[in-house]
Amino acid sequence: MNINQLLHFLVIVDECRSAAEVVSELEKLVRGYGFEYYGVVRQPKPDENPMNLVLTGHWPEGWPQLYIAKKYVLIDPTIRFLGQAHAGFRWRDALHAFRADPHRKRMERMLGDSMRFGLMDGYIFPVHGRTGLLGNMTVGGRPVDLSPTEIALFDAAAKKAYWRLLEFKHANETEATKPIDTRMTRREMEVLNYLADGLTSNEISKILKISNHTVDWYMNGIQDKLNAKNRQHVVALSFRLGLVT
Repeated sequence: MNINQLLHFLVIVDECRSAAEVVSELEKLVRGYGFEYYGVVRQPKPDENPMNLVLTGHWPEGWPQLYIAKKYVLIDPTIRFLGQAHAGFRWRDALHAFRADPHRKRMERMLGDSMRFGLMDGYIFPVHGRTGLLGNMTVGGRPVDLSPTEIALFDAAAKKAYWRLLEFKHANETEATKPIDTRMTRREMEVLNYLADGLTSNEISKILKISNHTVDWYMNGIQDKLNAKNRQHVVALSFRLGLVT
């Protein structure tokens, strides 16, 4: 394979001006490597509508419906293995990790179903933040052998695609009413980093020894500077702009 495709994506994705452009470049990369299907999704939160988790994706017709109907997400070895994975891995390697699992037979049935839909094998790449697993990107179809270098670059591509798509999901698709201001005070940067860690206003106030009202005042200022819609959008933009890492 030609890693130049991966390097090109890592550069060009920062120049995309819409989610559609990101998806277009991602599809070029996926197809260029011989994968037929892909998905970029967020990790579910309590009481969250599953339909809101998908940032983009293309799957065999009928497979998502079967996957949901049979509740395969509860035993999907790739999803379960994500919790302990620090880098991308091959689907079949995840199945091997659950050789003695009590749900092994059901996992094998899921594998049989997926193969009938053309999902022979693939890879999945976790996206982590300071608070843990945030989402993932998966690619699959016919078996494709990736080198360790290509897996590492796909890992980076997954993170780029995830954060850019999340940014566009929360951004106003029309022209912004005011420019983004990345100049932050020392206190704003402290609050921003704790927010990226997943802390609440109450927790941040205790650490900084200031009132909840003051923390919210700082957060409102940060949100206003970044022209963000909400705190989740603030975090997404902060990672994108390099304010937090």
